[in-house]
Amino acid sequence: MNVLFLLFIAVILFVFASRFYAGYIARKIGEDPNNPTPAVTCNDGRDYVPTKNYVVFAHHFSAIAGAGPILGPTMALLYGYVPAWLWIVLGGIFIGAVHDYTALFVSIREGGRSMAEVARKTLGSAGFNLFIGFTIVMIVLVTSSFLNATAISLTSLWPLAKIGVREGETFLKTVVVDGVVMGRIGGIASTSVIIITLFSPILGWLLYRKRMQTSIAYLLALAIGVISVIAGIHYPVTLNQRTWMIIISLYVLIAAGVPVWVILQPRDFINVQILYGGIILLVLSVFSTGIHGLKVSIPAFNLQEGIQHLGLIWPMMFCTIACGAISGFHALVAGGTTCKQLPNEKDARRIGYNAMLLESVLAVCVVLAVGAALNFGDYKSIVWPLDPAVKSNPILGFSLAVGHMLNMGLGIPVALGTIFGILQVEGFVVTTLDAAVRLNRYLFEELWLIVFKNPPSLLKNYWVNSGLAVILMWILAYSNAFNVLWPIFGTANQLLAALTLFAVSAWLLLRRKPNWFTIIPGVFMLITTIASLIILMRSYLEKKNYVLLTADAVLLGLAVGVVFLFVKTFSRQKASTPAAS
Repeated sequence: MNVLFLLFIAVILFVFASRFYAGYIARKIGEDPNNPTPAVTCNDGRDYVPTKNYVVFAHHFSAIAGAGPILGPTMALLYGYVPAWLWIVLGGIFIGAVHDYTALFVSIREGGRSMAEVARKTLGSAGFNLFIGFTIVMIVLVTSSFLNATAISLTSLWPLAKIGVREGETFLKTVVVDGVVMGRIGGIASTSVIIITLFSPILGWLLYRKRMQTSIAYLLALAIGVISVIAGIHYPVTLNQRTWMIIISLYVLIAAGVPVWVILQPRDFINVQILYGGIILLVLSVFSTGIHGLKVSIPAFNLQEGIQHLGLIWPMMFCTIACGAISGFHALVAGGTTCKQLPNEKDARRIGYNAMLLESVLAVCVVLAVGAALNFGDYKSIVWPLDPAVKSNPILGFSLAVGHMLNMGLGIPVALGTIFGILQVEGFVVTTLDAAVRLNRYLFEELWLIVFKNPPSLLKNYWVNSGLAVILMWILAYSNAFNVLWPIFGTANQLLAALTLFAVSAWLLLRRKPNWFTIIPGVFMLITTIASLIILMRSYLEKKNYVLLTADAVLLGLAVGVVFLFVKTFSRQKASTPAAS
């Protein structure tokens, strides 16, 4: 099928959803721009900071997008492009965007509280405790998966012959491996990531302390991004995978402890220029190649190989595409950082619903690029290698697809397009890591209040809690391969989304507001993810992977507990609770 047709249909559906369905939900939940937000009422200059709309959108989008809408669809394409496209489009509109918007709205109405705090108010102390435990496990899984993927991709090599150039005809630095001349793709991204990180505090100081003009800030962010790439071409950083794991872990530890304006927000502001640019170039390339008749070349359905590597298409594909259709991690970002920065309640819909739809556009572009521009054999050798000694590298697979797509559509050299593709992922993987560890720091602080009546001062220190989150992340990433971690992360991520939808539904119920648009998606995701956990449990037993087996069992137990509390609350409150404001 023509790539332009698939993109056009998706975008039209997203536009209608943003205009009509999101507006319908806003009316039902009672959106009111006159309500003061916690960023205004609790402004502390550290976590609660009223921030310009475009900066908050950049932070929120880059934090939720990360690698999820790229890695998940890239891996799930093994089932065929039709199932992946359908789930991204329909899931994004009716489940993912609804989840993101309502979670952000409820967090704002609850004074900037996390979804765990919302669960305490709607499901009681037991619900809060279960939600905290579940979310901590889930974040450790997401950070370990992304840390593993990042470390692998930053060491990426690919034969020059498959890029279409010979040694001396490209800017890529090369190395010979088993007689094959390989281009050092990952090294350029490594240098770029380092430079962007180092310049982030300077941009943050100019933006938030010197009140730099928006236009100048955009230009400066763009300049930093371009300079980082040029520096990477000339001075690629080449380190091994384990070393990168340590370096990134140390960076995340620092980034999670300093004020958001120092690294988190300005880094997102720089990186989002690359991501915006990548989406624009991908859309233009799809448009150009579609006009000339480019079709998706991978099979429309490839269920046999998909089942062989991942399992039954339901529930496993719905959990493999862990972002792009719906992601529980988005609720953590919404309730952890975004809700503390919005100056007006009306921005919740613009940022929550629309940022999710933009992520779905990115996921659709990933499906089209990988499905049309990358040879299916190369795709399988990179993403699903048969040799157990070869590590799965979906970031490289996506980046090569982008390189070929930009070359066919816009005439950009394959090598340069590939570098641009890997940069789209790398900056946001690291961004997601530091945002996730910051969120886990909040959750650990809440956990100690559950465990101890009066927590020791050491456990109140944000460096200690950030360090604990980083250590757990590193241990799990070091001891498990990426393609082993991704299925349980995806399942945990989607299960968190289901539990968030249940918590939001309970919140709406207690206020006598309609909640069918949250409870129906919540039930579907709950059934899907529990089925996935049961399938994965059997696999972990067979492979004697007791660490992930334990994580699986904990997630399953916590989920059952939260659902039990919701049903209890629903049956008790539906007829007896008076309307609340």
